[in-house]
Amino acid sequence: MAWFRRCVVLLLLVQWVKQEDTGGWGRESSLNDEGECNIEVRDVNSITHTEFIREYAYTKPVILRGVTDNTKFRLLCSKDNLLREYSKKTVRLSTANTHSYRKVDVRFEEFVKVLLTPQSEDTLGSDTLYFFGDNNFTEWNSLFEEYKAPPYGLPYTSPAYSFGIAGPGTGVPFHWHGPGYSEVIYGRKRWFLYPPDHSPEFHPNYTTLSWLTQSYPLLETHNKPLECTIRPGEVLYFPDRWWHATLNLDTSVFISTFLG
Repeated sequence: MAWFRRCVVLLLLVQWVKQEDTGGWGRESSLNDEGECNIEVRDVNSITHTEFIREYAYTKPVILRGVTDNTKFRLLCSKDNLLREYSKKTVRLSTANTHSYRKVDVRFEEFVKVLLTPQSEDTLGSDTLYFFGDNNFTEWNSLFEEYKAPPYGLPYTSPAYSFGIAGPGTGVPFHWHGPGYSEVIYGRKRWFLYPPDHSPEFHPNYTTLSWLTQSYPLLETHNKPLECTIRPGEVLYFPDRWWHATLNLDTSVFISTFLG
């Protein structure tokens, strides 16, 4: 009986460690409001590639669960490991506004230890430096080689990766481009999406956090977006030309697979 109780305690401890595992990135200053989730969620066992193409690829977003096993990639993306491997490498940061992007080159160590901070609501997009994309694929290739992209491709497209790390309260305002996937490795990322024929109202230099607190509560029901917060183990697919904005609720590590 004592042996059984010890096993139960050990199992609960392992589950707790998994739940609390942030890869060293922490949850200080995290945002609590995950909002609702009105995007369809499909498990890997409940959808085939053919069904994905027919039901979602060209028509609407979907969240896929269990389609990839990126356990090794996740371990490699821990804070300690990335600092050990890339601290002296130069990364390119971009401002998080819609139409104009200022680029700043810094050492990865400086970005993580100095610039990776929570964002306040009144910070403008042009004053927010965001690490996403502009990755040096030669220097980061050994990391990207370990990433397993979602298996459902689109005809006549090939994948391209964009890797990022961002603090709580940061994100990119509404914009659109080609289709792709977004996967969170650590943290939580809240998504807001509109179809191509429904242009959202937003200020191009205001952050998503500002839009969420000032404009979102005033939206009438028919003007509200599709939205959901994704966590590690979930992948969001967005079709071509869909408007979308993102908000990192925690310090988040994430990767997108663009299909072009």
